[in-house]
Amino acid sequence: MGSFEKASAREEEGRPRRIVVLGSTGSIGTQTLQVAAMHPERIEVVGLSCHRNMRLMEEQAERFGVARTAIGAESALELIQDDGVDVVVNALVGAAGLEASMLALASGRVLALANKESLVVGGDLIMPMVDGPGQLMPIDSEHGAIYQCMVGEVPAEVERLWVTASGGPFRGMTREELADVTAADALAHPTWSMGPKITIDSSTLMNKGLEVIEAHHLFQMPYERIEVLVQPQSAIHSMVEFVDGSVKAHLGATDMRIPIQYALSWPERWPSPAEHVDFRTMPAIELGAADTDVFRCLDLAVQAGRTGGTMPAVMNAANEVAVAAFLEGACGFLDIEACIDQVMAAHDAEAVSSLEQLKAVDAEARAHASELLASVR
Repeated sequence: MGSFEKASAREEEGRPRRIVVLGSTGSIGTQTLQVAAMHPERIEVVGLSCHRNMRLMEEQAERFGVARTAIGAESALELIQDDGVDVVVNALVGAAGLEASMLALASGRVLALANKESLVVGGDLIMPMVDGPGQLMPIDSEHGAIYQCMVGEVPAEVERLWVTASGGPFRGMTREELADVTAADALAHPTWSMGPKITIDSSTLMNKGLEVIEAHHLFQMPYERIEVLVQPQSAIHSMVEFVDGSVKAHLGATDMRIPIQYALSWPERWPSPAEHVDFRTMPAIELGAADTDVFRCLDLAVQAGRTGGTMPAVMNAANEVAVAAFLEGACGFLDIEACIDQVMAAHDAEAVSSLEQLKAVDAEARAHASELLASVR
C-alpha cells in the first residue's frame, strides 16, 4: 500500500466530492447515501447502480438529484467513466465487482472498496494499479480499522495484523449441531446488519478468510503475519502490532457508516451519523481464537491465499455458488465447505495474467461447484 502519511492524494477544489455508488440499494450502498445526506456540502452523488431493486434506486435518485443510473454490473461500468466522477464506491456483491474496481483505478478515480472479491480474486491485478495513498480506500470495518491504525506509521515496522471476527451466530457450536442449521439461523447475525451473502459468509467464517486475503494484498503482509481474533462484541474492529510490542486497536460502534465515511473523507475526519460509544458502560470484551476445526471455510480461504495465483478465484467462485444454494435451501450448511474443498482440490493454480483468464477460471469453478451441489439435492 506504500506510505500511510496524511499528505492528501485528493485535490481540494472547493467543491463536493462527486461520487458514484455501485450497488446503491444494498446495505453498504444505502448507508453510503446516509453519509452523503449528512454532508451535502462535501459529497455530491452523481451516479447510482443497482442489481434489480429499481424502485428503491429511483427513489434514491430523486432524493439526491441523480440523473445517471444503471441496472446490472455491466451497465454500471459506464457510470465510472463519466466526466467529473471523483470517487467510485464499489458495493457490488461477488466477483462481478472486480471489473468495476479495475476500471475505477484505470480511470484515475478514488476507489472506495466494499467489494471483497475485487482483491480476493484479482488482487494481483488490482494492487499494481493503485497510484499512491488515498486512491484505494477500504470500506470493510476491519481493513478500514487497520488503515487508520497505520496512518503515520512505517509499514516495515509492523509485526502482525490482528483481524477481528465476531464469531458469527454459531460461535461455540459443534459440527454435529451445524449440520442442522438453516439459512434463517445463519442470517441472524448477532452484531452486524449486512446483506444475505456476506451474512452467510460470516456464519461459516469464510468472510474472515476473505478478509485475510484482502489484508495480504492491501497491506502487503505475508499470511504468516496475519491472525484472526474472535471478539464477539465487535467493539475492536482490528489491531496492528508493531515490532516493539506496541499494539494499536481501532474501537468504536458497530456501525458501517464510520468506515464508509472515512473512505470518503480521508485524509480528513468529519462528524459521523453513528452513535458514539460510552466506554464506561460497555460490556466486557472477550478475546479468543477462531475454531477452524469446526469452521473449516476460514482455513480453506487462507489455504487458497497461500497457494495464490488463480486458486483464490476458484475458492471464491465455489463459495458463491454454494452460498446461493444454501440460501435457496438446496444444500446443507456443511455442504458449503465440502463443495469449496472439492473444487479447490480439482484445480491446478496458475499465475494470474489477465481479467479474461480470471473470468474463465471463475466460470469453470462455478460449473464444477454446481455439478457437485446437484448431487446433494
